[in-house]
Amino acid sequence: MTDDSGSAFQAGRTGLIVRIPEAEPTVRKWRERLDPSARAGVPAHVTVLFPFLDESRTDSSVCSALAGVLGSHHAFDLRFERCGWLPEVLYLVPEPDTQLRRLTEAIADRWPEAPPYGGRYTEIVPHLTIAQGGDDAVLEEVEADLAGGLPFTSHVTSVELMVYDGKKWQERASFALG
Repeated sequence: MTDDSGSAFQAGRTGLIVRIPEAEPTVRKWRERLDPSARAGVPAHVTVLFPFLDESRTDSSVCSALAGVLGSHHAFDLRFERCGWLPEVLYLVPEPDTQLRRLTEAIADRWPEAPPYGGRYTEIVPHLTIAQGGDDAVLEEVEADLAGGLPFTSHVTSVELMVYDGKKWQERASFALG
């Protein structure tokens, strides 16, 4: 859950994620080394919306509204069988990504003041970040190593609200999909 601006780890920041526990055996060692969000307590995940509202705004009415928006979407399966690249980012590609995009769009429609990626990018690219930064040779080594742990699937049944407390990202709430 980083946004490349250096401001991802501000106390009170929030984000919505889908945990992918099935990824941990394959990605943990690389994420701990090469993904700052992993070192800050974020599990293997696909971001639904980051940044979301400041923690001071995520009261019971926002949580109730999130439960309603997310509860109107059904649980779904994702398959991870290949890596993708963004500038200086190596990630696993979730397929199909249609449901993830719909979740992001639904939340952004409900809270237009919280656009995906803070409004920095127009295209929503669901992904499970493995590594950020580093040189291409290192990222290519990571990609080759990951091939042995692919493919795997994940059944998505909830979305988690994560909050940065100044030291670590913590789960504040979990919202079941319908």
